[in-house]
Amino acid sequence: MTSSSPVSDAPKKKAKKQLPLWQETILLLGLALVLAIVLKAFFIQAFYIPSESMEPGLVENDRILVEKPSYWGDGPERGDVVVFKDPGGWLSPADSAGPTNPLAQVMVKIGLYPEGGHLVKRVIGVEGDTVSCCDKQGRVSVNGEPLDEASYVKKSPGMTCNGPMVNDCARPWKAGPIPEGRIFVMGDNRARSADSSAHLCDATMETDCTNAGAFVPTDLVVGKVFVLLWPRERFSWLARPDTFADVPDAS
Repeated sequence: MTSSSPVSDAPKKKAKKQLPLWQETILLLGLALVLAIVLKAFFIQAFYIPSESMEPGLVENDRILVEKPSYWGDGPERGDVVVFKDPGGWLSPADSAGPTNPLAQVMVKIGLYPEGGHLVKRVIGVEGDTVSCCDKQGRVSVNGEPLDEASYVKKSPGMTCNGPMVNDCARPWKAGPIPEGRIFVMGDNRARSADSSAHLCDATMETDCTNAGAFVPTDLVVGKVFVLLWPRERFSWLARPDTFADVPDAS
């Protein structure tokens, strides 16, 4: 008597069809592109330092990374180094122009190449604060508290105070209270920075002038600089200076 092997009634599984290599490549590139766009829009973006205004810490053409989640709820804080869009007339047409190379323009769109039309400065005061300069030691004060800025401000020859752009330290000046939704920013290279102080009125020299153009709207702020990425030998993380922890809230 011969025995026969049982015949399985289970359906045979079809082999999974694999995409051709060229289709897989296109799919992966598409996913990478979408990821890069999402990262730029919500998380991290690359920029470069456009001028000497942030020396000595950040030098012209340094590559930096900006993170955005810190400002999803609250706005910029005193001491942060931020990137923001030109509020209007702060940059020359040449500085506002982005890259002209077509490939670079595409990379700008996806956040892989720094774009033009932005400035990098340090937040000195936020809404409600009053920024003034200078005390007997030439220091900038916020809400009456002098700032110890020796660790990051560049001292230029002949500079006698940390706020020279208004009247070359000839007379005290004051800005504030800072309007709602605005910040007051200054470059670390105070003698070479077209910042908020450079857009203040000098009451003894100007007439029919307001300080409205000195304050930067917070909705123009892209994010906070958190790392100096390039040159590689100067790679470093950026932190808020301790001196700003002593500044009292605006009264």
